[in-house]
Amino acid sequence: MSTIGAADPEVRVSTGRLRGRVEDGVAVFRGVPFARPPVGALRLAAPVPAEPWDGVREAGAFGPPPPQSRLLGASRADGGDGDWLTLNVWSPGLGAARLPVMVWIHGGGYMYGWSGDPLFDGRVLARDGVVVVTFNYRVSAEGFGHFQGAPANRGLLDQVAALHWVRGNIAAFGGDPDRVTVFGESAGAGSIAALMAMPAAAGLFRRAIAQSVPGLFFSAGLAADLGTAVAAELGLPPYAGELAHLPPERLIDAGDAVSEKMGGCPRWGRAAYAQTLLGPVVDGEVLPGVPWEAAREVDLIAGHSRDEYRLFMAIRGELGEITADRAATALRELAPDPEAYRAAYPEAGEERLYELVHSDWLFRMPSLRLAEAHQGRAYVYELTWPAPGMGGEILGACHGLGLPLTFGNLTAGAAELLLGPEPPPVAAELSARVRAAWVAFAATGDPGWPAYEPETRHTWVVSTEPDVTAYPEEVSRRLWAGHAFGPLTLQPPP
Repeated sequence: MSTIGAADPEVRVSTGRLRGRVEDGVAVFRGVPFARPPVGALRLAAPVPAEPWDGVREAGAFGPPPPQSRLLGASRADGGDGDWLTLNVWSPGLGAARLPVMVWIHGGGYMYGWSGDPLFDGRVLARDGVVVVTFNYRVSAEGFGHFQGAPANRGLLDQVAALHWVRGNIAAFGGDPDRVTVFGESAGAGSIAALMAMPAAAGLFRRAIAQSVPGLFFSAGLAADLGTAVAAELGLPPYAGELAHLPPERLIDAGDAVSEKMGGCPRWGRAAYAQTLLGPVVDGEVLPGVPWEAAREVDLIAGHSRDEYRLFMAIRGELGEITADRAATALRELAPDPEAYRAAYPEAGEERLYELVHSDWLFRMPSLRLAEAHQGRAYVYELTWPAPGMGGEILGACHGLGLPLTFGNLTAGAAELLLGPEPPPVAAELSARVRAAWVAFAATGDPGWPAYEPETRHTWVVSTEPDVTAYPEEVSRRLWAGHAFGPLTLQPPP
């Protein structure tokens, strides 16, 4: 085995030898298969462990991204014969270092995303003293479409397969398989919440950091109905055996087509209102129940940004455009009690109420509920530092702002949208604080502030001057205290 000082470090994993690279003092191995390509006979099936290879496999380039939804402009890259299920490792200390391990699960609404996004480059974080792993999983209808004859939640099963690989192989990269922390944002955080409730993931990680957890989980009935609509878009029945003969891109495009017009389907309820086609399915087997009902003994950090939904409003051109009718519809569709919402926020105008109820329903209150329902140690944070991107004073402390702060990549990928072309010095300072807390948690289980308890509700408020206070969004917490956050369901006919 080579050391980091070597030009091209090599390690042996269960399937063969890998040759990586050294970049900025960190050993990097990219495009490592953790499962066989899910094509041919393995299409729309559970992942199967990767096959061994002879000789030394070059691990210098990311594997191709899985087929993506094109609703948000994702490009279609060469699929590399379906070799999508790969992972990447950044290590500051190969050999017997026994460093804590942080495994990133990317977001993207369960519709798109790729571990090779430059925002998720692990070098900065690895230099703080951890082994960093990122990986791909199947997204959109390939990973989360609910079809007869196919296992539910294939994207989540891919994540379990990656975690199995980490447990069996990370020691070769200097990582400690008994100190694995999963961390993720948005759909990645929702995936982590699901993993905490999945029997198949038990014992594969010791700690979890869930940043902006979406509360979108689907009942099997709703997911099956949506899967039937996707298949019907192709003129086919919702059978995996029929759909598996199509190119993945056609199946995903059919899902996009249903997404674009699902707002007009009352039987899909809140899923239709939110135009959300896919997510983890509470199928009773892979995912037995919603995460708030699970009792998994892992250490947890869960939190959110203060102004989660402003990013979506800015992207959609909704800022300054919300009418009283739209606000009333949002409250009627999402709030536990619309009139109580208005009474609790008497100074809020229509647009502010619209933003608040979306932020609460989609991210803020599910994140808090995950911490409150957790049976082990739980820590809570809220990011309140306003994003300086888009000219400042527009985004607030919006969704996604934690990504560049977590990885320390302040000018990569979407970081420019959030932080501007020249991030202010405070961005680097906040990133250093966030990374220090996350790394300390991965190493010891203590991020540096008190655990969340019902009496004190200690919360780390991440701003220009970080502080620990009682949970800041107490008004919303009380409004949602009795809400079940059950899976989205089919609605009865009127």
